[in-house]
Amino acid sequence: MTRPEPAIFDGKRIRLILFDLDGTLADTAPDLAYALNQTLALHGKEPLSFEQIRPHISHGGIALIRAGFGIESGHPEFEKYRQDLLTIYLDNIARETALFPGMDEVISFFERNNLSWGIVTNKPDWLTDPLMEKMGLTERAACIVSGNTTDNSKPHPEPILHACRLVGFKPDESLYIGDAERDIEAGRRAGTATLTALFGYLTKADQPDRWGADGTIDHPIEILKQLGYPEYITS
Repeated sequence: MTRPEPAIFDGKRIRLILFDLDGTLADTAPDLAYALNQTLALHGKEPLSFEQIRPHISHGGIALIRAGFGIESGHPEFEKYRQDLLTIYLDNIARETALFPGMDEVISFFERNNLSWGIVTNKPDWLTDPLMEKMGLTERAACIVSGNTTDNSKPHPEPILHACRLVGFKPDESLYIGDAERDIEAGRRAGTATLTALFGYLTKADQPDRWGADGTIDHPIEILKQLGYPEYITS
């Protein structure tokens, strides 16, 4: 079978596709919501609905504690609540988490056609690594860059630049896909093409049209359409 030429996106030949993890590659919201509500229950608080929790997922444990307990990081109990949340989450890290529908088809297409893909996330490695392992993705990814892999995390470009070096491709041969403004900023500063995943954990206050991404997607399969593969382009 003849292999397709490397994808052309926004005039660039793309050889490496990098994903944010939470809210882009995988739907981690159910397990993080479960962990927050278990933490609230542990401290005698009422649970929040999934709809209340979901928009805060991409912003990590600090944002979840703020949303759940209505306190800021200077509160004397804040760090205790956050550590309880992270402990519960680690114990339930792949309880319901799964790739977004269509995402396995996307990364399988990349693998069949010798395109490299990887992860650049602000999630710390002690959470990223077990999650990737439980999802069966560790060996499939060309690189996994976590929030503490480099000295700086997104929106700094260093993690994306590090991922490009690990795989051996230049930033202008790479595409970064994320669901938060910091993802798009990091990609732009690193010199990659960027796509905003509108199916991710955006809030009503977000304005993705102002983030400066090279494009947007409403569904993972649209990545292949954006990359110009004929079988995914419909009239």
